[in-house]
Amino acid sequence: MSAADADASRSFAAAASKSQSRVWITWVALALMTTSSVASLRPAPTMAVYGLASVFLYLVPAILFLLPTSLVSAELASGWKGGVYNWVSTGISKPMGFLAVWCQFAMTIFYYPSLLGFVASTLAYVINPDLASNGVWTALVIMVCYWSGVFISSRGTKGVAGLASGGLIIGTLIPGALLIFLGAVFLGQGHPSAAPMTAANLLPQWAGIASLVLIVNNFLSYSGMEMNAVHVSSLRNPAKEFPRAMFLAMGLVLLIFILPALAISWIVPADQLSLTAGVMQAFDAIFAQFGVQWLTPIIGIMLVAASLGGMLTWLAGPSKGLLLISRQEGYLPPFLQKLNKNGVQQNLLVTQGLVTTVIALGYALIPSVSSAYWIFSVITTQVYLIMYLLMFIAAARLRRTQADHPRGFHAPILITLCVVGFLASFAALLVGFIPPSQFASGNAGVYILIVAGGALGLGLLVPFLFYRLRKPSWKLDTAESEVSEQ
Repeated sequence: MSAADADASRSFAAAASKSQSRVWITWVALALMTTSSVASLRPAPTMAVYGLASVFLYLVPAILFLLPTSLVSAELASGWKGGVYNWVSTGISKPMGFLAVWCQFAMTIFYYPSLLGFVASTLAYVINPDLASNGVWTALVIMVCYWSGVFISSRGTKGVAGLASGGLIIGTLIPGALLIFLGAVFLGQGHPSAAPMTAANLLPQWAGIASLVLIVNNFLSYSGMEMNAVHVSSLRNPAKEFPRAMFLAMGLVLLIFILPALAISWIVPADQLSLTAGVMQAFDAIFAQFGVQWLTPIIGIMLVAASLGGMLTWLAGPSKGLLLISRQEGYLPPFLQKLNKNGVQQNLLVTQGLVTTVIALGYALIPSVSSAYWIFSVITTQVYLIMYLLMFIAAARLRRTQADHPRGFHAPILITLCVVGFLASFAALLVGFIPPSQFASGNAGVYILIVAGGALGLGLLVPFLFYRLRKPSWKLDTAESEVSEQ
């Protein structure tokens, strides 16, 4: 055998070994991963208010937003590494790429108060149910939980990501299945449903354009699909398997969203339902029916543990992505780019925490805890939708300008999906500024001011100022960054 043949043989063997050592995942596994990152019981009380109409309110954004987002992000992830920053930077421009990754980070600033507002109301049922509607209690729980999370994350604790899969089982599947089962038994015993379950109630009652706001909150429920798209390259046959995974995930997510919401609507009358504590209200009411109210605090602890685990897994992720881009391109001041001895972006997390603390005080200042929860959920959605608008534009441009660029997955009718997703996202963005029908008695001007100030200020003004005020000294050497992170 010649030296050239030997080299070729070794190269082939190395390539074969690399191929064999590659870890593949099944499309079912990807579907379950997607379900665990998207599905939650947290939004159930919001939709339970509308009874049977909640099915419609979940299906519409699933078709108009979840499906386009899943397929479009899969094509982008299979062709361009680096996440949403690289997708938008390549498809549009670097400044727009910074805006996209900023919005992905900034949405968490309002996401944590709404997530931890749910934790506070749930925890209240373990201690004292009257605290569920106490704004001061809610604000204190948000601040304590968030800063505890920053402390844990700043120490570089490993293994936190494993809490996500456990959280799906402990805090979503088991409580959700129990709620649905007992709800069905409740109806089977002859008890009337608190919400009418007739064909006439399939569509939500029309209360003007404010009724459309209900759908906006569900866009946030389906957000995050672009995070899972990075796994498309781990499928053996992405073209066939990824659509299967997404359709299975959609079905599972819809079941987890819809059935618990319906179960709650069977048990708790809409006018008594809290948007933050509704899940615990339903459990407490149905456990009382069966004489097992001692289970209420146990379920509460399970829900709280899952939510806190989810917070920890999300806490460092988006900020880490923003940090890496900023160190390469100089988008943030050096103070915010500094890492601690554990290689964690502590200054960025602390700064985010200060803003989160101010937002948390909104629960103490806004008269209704449910109103505060809704407002923060809408602001979170608004900021995140800006990123999706940019993603759809970038995907359409890349299909036209770089049609020959290798992709592991080609989304069918991608341009149509981008148009549908963009229009749906833009409509949701506009509708989000309209007070929902249940806030009709409040001050619409104050509502619009809070939502606009939060969404446009944090989502557009702050990144614009960072970009305009940036200096060459903000751009850290890549090699230095890599050494600092080790």
